[in-house]
Amino acid sequence: MVPPAPVRRERLLGLLLLGIALVLLVSSPTWFAGDRGAVGIAQVFLALVVAGVGVWLYRRAQRAG
Repeated sequence: MVPPAPVRRERLLGLLLLGIALVLLVSSPTWFAGDRGAVGIAQVFLALVVAGVGVWLYRRAQRAG
């Protein structure tokens, strides 16, 4: 059985945000290597926030589905 559209949409959005967070984390060492540590720290912080929202949305969709 296919879950309702809003639940499926939340799950997919959560996965998208987790993917974006992963890209941000993987690319952050570039800033540190270029002597732009402040930008690297900001990017890691943003990645953690985006990952947190992604996990929250994914878990919320799992409970609703």
